Amino acid sequence: MLQKPSQKPNNPNFSSGPCSKRPNWSLDALSGALLGRSHRAAPGKAKLKEVIELHRSLLGIPADYYIAIVPASDTGAIEMALWSMLGARGVNTIVTDSFSGDWAKDIQDHLKCDDVVVHKASYGEMVDLSAVDTDRDTVFVYNGTTAGTRMPNLDWVKAARAGLTFCDATSAVFAYEMDWSKLDVTTWSWQKVLGGEAAHGMLVLSPRAVERLESYTPERPLPKIFRMTKGGKINEGLFVGETLNTPSMLAVEDCLDALRWVDSLGGVKASVARCDANLKAIADWVEKTDWVDFLTADAHIRSSTSITLKISDPWFDALGEDEKMPFITKMIKPLDSEGVAYDIKSYRAAPAGLRIWGGTTIESSDLVMLTPWLDWAYKSAKSTYSTATL
Repeated sequence: MLQKPSQKPNNPNFSSGPCSKRPNWSLDALSGALLGRSHRAAPGKAKLKEVIELHRSLLGIPADYYIAIVPASDTGAIEMALWSMLGARGVNTIVTDSFSGDWAKDIQDHLKCDDVVVHKASYGEMVDLSAVDTDRDTVFVYNGTTAGTRMPNLDWVKAARAGLTFCDATSAVFAYEMDWSKLDVTTWSWQKVLGGEAAHGMLVLSPRAVERLESYTPERPLPKIFRMTKGGKINEGLFVGETLNTPSMLAVEDCLDALRWVDSLGGVKASVARCDANLKAIADWVEKTDWVDFLTADAHIRSSTSITLKISDPWFDALGEDEKMPFITKMIKPLDSEGVAYDIKSYRAAPAGLRIWGGTTIESSDLVMLTPWLDWAYKSAKSTYSTATL
């Protein structure tokens, strides 16, 4: 029997969503939550506005950009924008993972936009960004959470573009420096890099996006929680914390705690540096390990938050496709029962492999301690197969 490593990660929570809480988090961090009070009362609105303004200051969001807290996490935020604004001109969709594929499907099948161009890459790869014309509206994810890819930069977006950019940035914000001049509609959730609670989304609109909202009314009906205008003008209250539906004030307090923690680190630059260090911890191990590699071969488009790995052992490649995911399950089950790593199986639609969260709330020292366990788990699972299959 293979000998188990002697040290375990202090924090085994490597899930890609909801993601790990910040180091040393406890329920005491929520003691200031405004429970049993209306979110429309002055103290409630003050908490919500603080969430908005802390995001603005930490992320360097321009003063003339509008920021709102909206329902239904990142999914609600991006769908709200797509349903409210698309249809005024042709649309590009950039598909690099499962969720960007969902947005493309919604645009084509449900919004039924007439002029849609789909740019699609395989898992772990990137489309030819030079072929994307941003004089059209363009919908993309900045960081493909299910694929482990990321935008290398936003140089491909024209500064003087005619179209709007719609960026799902849910596992990118606080992990990369964002060029807000290239972003017109940006969405994310608290549950990713901040390690906050789920169900609430953030929506940021550039002045160009606001102009679209006020000048274009789609023919499709919009449910109440998608409506951002009143009488043809932007609903100003939404962008100072007057949410469209009732938020969880417990989750709001948790988000404030996470934002203050990022501030205590030194802001977004420190947050980005932690993510980079986490990716390096895994990269150093991959470089010296013969059975594993990154799903994303090109380091320029490799995510530092949703770190996806593939099994590079020729033996694994020889397994049938219906055998690969069961092998991954067999490999990671002992890691769960040992309290070493939870929820690290690749996304269900992605190639069979591992997905390890490397966002800001993860300590690189825990990733270093995890890697010998991954070696142990792989060799242990492989040893259970007959010699005929090895």
